[in-house]
Amino acid sequence: MSERKSRNIKVALLARVEGEGGLEVRVRNGRVTEVKFRIFEPPRLFEAFLRGRQFTEAPDLTARICGICPVAYQMSSVHAMEAACGVTVGGPLRELRRLLYCGEWIESHALHVVMLHAPDFLGYESAIHMAKDHAGQVTNGLALKKTGNTIVALLGGREIHPINVRVGGFYRTPTKRELRPLLEPLERAREQALALLAWVKGFEFPDFERDYEFVALRHPDEYPFNEGQIVSSLGLDIPAAEYERHFVEEHAEHSNALQGAKRAPLEGDRNKLKPYLVGPLARYSLNFDRLTPAAQQAARDAGLGPVCRNPFHSILVRSVETLWAVEEALRIVAAYEPPDAPAVEVEPRAGTGTGATEAPRGLLVHRYRLETDGSIADAKIIPPTSQNQKSIEDDLWKFIEPRLELDDATLTWQCEQAVRNYDPCISCATHFLKLRRMEG
Repeated sequence: MSERKSRNIKVALLARVEGEGGLEVRVRNGRVTEVKFRIFEPPRLFEAFLRGRQFTEAPDLTARICGICPVAYQMSSVHAMEAACGVTVGGPLRELRRLLYCGEWIESHALHVVMLHAPDFLGYESAIHMAKDHAGQVTNGLALKKTGNTIVALLGGREIHPINVRVGGFYRTPTKRELRPLLEPLERAREQALALLAWVKGFEFPDFERDYEFVALRHPDEYPFNEGQIVSSLGLDIPAAEYERHFVEEHAEHSNALQGAKRAPLEGDRNKLKPYLVGPLARYSLNFDRLTPAAQQAARDAGLGPVCRNPFHSILVRSVETLWAVEEALRIVAAYEPPDAPAVEVEPRAGTGTGATEAPRGLLVHRYRLETDGSIADAKIIPPTSQNQKSIEDDLWKFIEPRLELDDATLTWQCEQAVRNYDPCISCATHFLKLRRMEG
């Protein structure tokens, strides 16, 4: 098909993503002139709901932001509250938090890889259509997801919106006897994760690399979940409390979600803002040396190096992270000794605390300001998808121009696939919208 000088690509409602969003691309004179990743899901105002509530309520309230990654919201909230109150949680309680996060990563990654993203690479409209020809792979992925859900249910009290997490730890911690039954399904899950990776590495991937600035947590000893410095591939290395000194959120007219950007002064322009990338590619590229040897080898066997800049390879990286999370869960369960108490006592005090953890989709930052009585005076939540919106649009801008010879249907399909590389959680991103009332 010959290249057309003017055309519009529009996706009214993106499929196989969590939440409601669309896509608009405008081409004029053979060049892309406009890209809009439209988020039109209504904002849900969680920061406003939190104001005036007790600090102890934050884990349960913020878990309702997302049904796929509620643990991430709970973990970031409890770390922020504990930072504000001067409390550190360690030992078995810290390990149980990591185990709970393993469960969420396993179920979320398996859901995305098999049910949401794989159909793009194989040319199917949905996972249901794909299952007719790939029943074994779909069954394998659902079994992996079930294991992740089992972990979340055991530690969190239920699979969706867990109710057992509290500031300082848990309301109840499991006995060794209660955790031991996880070992057998986790052993199976290790083989299932390897089978998943063996399947997806056979997909065909577009030749498309980007020079991202990766941003993720980095811990001295661990692949990151709950703790570590916020680092970037361009040398940033800061504690979570300094996040807002280096990153901002701004409003775009076509989105109901604030868009994250990094302050990046160039040639003296201190107002210059630039996109950055959070999520599996950033985590992996900044922490490859923290993966288990088996996960590192599996990545190499899948054709990945220690740094991955092709966003379409995100399905491979998620599969590697799934294997890592299974191995981490096995390690924690095998070594578990119950804590003396299910939680550390946390006394409220006036102050500000910031918590940053790694949700399946990337860095999730919570910042709270508390009054002396423990009531929440101010709250700010920065989800991964909000931070990635500019990179999504930037990817599309660079991806489309060399492919303008494609017909509309094929180009639209590939644009949707490029968005799904990010596994965007639109419901998470539309947590907040500023409202200014004009009078007179």
